[in-house]
Amino acid sequence: MLYVPGNHPGMIRDAHIYGSDAIMFDLEDSVSIKEKDAARQLVYHSLKTIDYGCTEVVVRVNGLNTPYGGADFEAMVRAKPDAIRLPKTETPEDVKEADALISRIEEQIGMVQGTIKLMAAVESALGVINAYGIATASKRLIGIAIGAEDFVTDLKTSRSAEGIELLTARSQILFAARAAGIDALDTVFSDVNDEEGFAREVRLIKQMGFDGKSIVNPRQIEIVHKLFAPSEEEVRKSVRIIEAIGEAEEKGSGVISLDGRMIDKPIVERARRVLELNDAVKNSYILAR
Repeated sequence: MLYVPGNHPGMIRDAHIYGSDAIMFDLEDSVSIKEKDAARQLVYHSLKTIDYGCTEVVVRVNGLNTPYGGADFEAMVRAKPDAIRLPKTETPEDVKEADALISRIEEQIGMVQGTIKLMAAVESALGVINAYGIATASKRLIGIAIGAEDFVTDLKTSRSAEGIELLTARSQILFAARAAGIDALDTVFSDVNDEEGFAREVRLIKQMGFDGKSIVNPRQIEIVHKLFAPSEEEVRKSVRIIEAIGEAEEKGSGVISLDGRMIDKPIVERARRVLELNDAVKNSYILAR
C-alpha cells in the first residue's frame, strides 16, 4: 500500500502507474493544518475524475475528534474510494462511530449501504490492547494496520533496526485480524535508502503472517513483491498438492497422500494460499508494466 500525500497533485495523478496493489491518499499527518481543506478538495476531485484501474484506492482521513474529520468523511464517501482508513484507532467505539457516519451519508446520497469499506490503524498501547474489539467492530472493516511511529512514541521509546519494540504489537494486530477474518497490514519503513533494512523487515512481517506492507516510496514496491512471491519450488509443490486432492476426490477417497506423506487440511490450505499469492504477485507485475 503506497502512501500518497493528499496535497501533492502530481503524485495523486500518477500514483497508480508504479504497480502497487493499493494506494492510500493521506489527508492526515502528511498534510499541514493550513492545507487540510485544499487537500480534501484535491483528493475528492481526483477520485471523481481519474481512473485508477485495478489498484485499490484508500483514503486516510483525519479523526472524528479533530476539526477536519467530519468534512473528510462527507467528501470522501461521496468520492467513493474503495475504503476509508481511520487513524489512531483506540476503541471499538471509534470504528462504530465512523460506520454510523458513513451509513448516514450513504443513505443521504442514495448509495448502497456498505459500499464504502473501512480500515483501522492502531497507533497506541490502548489500541493494541483493544485490537480484537476494533477488528470485529464493523462489517465494513476489511483490514487493520499497525502505525509504528505514533505507537513507539506512545511507548516512550523509538524504533530500532531489530524492531523488538514492535513485536508484541505486531503479534496482537495479526492475531486480531486472523480471529476476525480480515487483513493485517504492517507499518512503513521510512528510510528509503536503506534497502537492506527494508528487505529484512519485509521478510520478518511475511514470516509472521502479515498480508502486506505499507510503503512511502515506489522504489519499495518491487522489493515487497519479490519477497512476498512464493519460490518456484513452493509453487510446484502446491500445484502437486492441489492435483493430488483432485485425484483423490475423483476416486472418492478420503485419504490424500503425496510422495508417501499424508496431506491434511492445513497443508491444503497453505498450498492454496501459495497459489493465490503467486497469482497476485504476477498480476501486480503485469499492472506495473
